[in-house]
Amino acid sequence: MIEGVVYKKLLKHPDDRGSFMEILRDDDGLLRRFGQASYSMSYPNVIKAFHYHKKQDDIWFFPKGNAQVVLHDMREGSPTYKETQVFYMGEENQSILLIPVGVAHGYRVLGQEPAIIIYFTTESYQASDPDEFRISYDDPEIGFNWETKFR
Repeated sequence: MIEGVVYKKLLKHPDDRGSFMEILRDDDGLLRRFGQASYSMSYPNVIKAFHYHKKQDDIWFFPKGNAQVVLHDMREGSPTYKETQVFYMGEENQSILLIPVGVAHGYRVLGQEPAIIIYFTTESYQASDPDEFRISYDDPEIGFNWETKFR
């Protein structure tokens, strides 16, 4: 596991009326502070990658659709420096993922339906000074192959 990343499997409580699921609680101890909650929808086969932050941690949750989430540790001095890790998140695997400062992240929408991501951050977005640093999805240093491997 990349140093500082936390993966939490979510528990759904179904009954004859529907279902209930907690996503994030203050006593989970995951966010240093709360900054912002955001929502984004992406179409099938879209790749949104990579970016990282110097100030904020992110927590990602995909309530609809499915995604291949890729992390790459860019923190010099981290015991997992330059390691890449993949998570499969969404309707088929309901979970949340804490992505710490300095870990590049991105995702690819899987399947034929759009994916929705809800994410929580420790900082609010500042258009005048965005804490968002972009890296190409096909960056050769990361070297991640986004193609589905048919086995």
